[in-house]
Amino acid sequence: MTTPAERIFQKFGGPEKVAGLLGITTPRVKRWTYPEVRGGTGGRIPSKHQHTLLSEARERGVDLSPADFFECEGMA
Repeated sequence: MTTPAERIFQKFGGPEKVAGLLGITTPRVKRWTYPEVRGGTGGRIPSKHQHTLLSEARERGVDLSPADFFECEGMA
């Protein structure tokens, strides 16, 4: 099962692209994939970036929905 961060990276073309869209560093975005005990978010996208990513996806024709930000049973 992929995490929300991994799904977002795939849809936008990698953590570097996501970082550029958000105006933050690539290492900060990559940290989303780290477990919380290592200072990451455990694969979750911080809520403060979700609206921006949804807006950017809409402008760029990227298939992204609010559901992509959540881990759900049965999602591949």
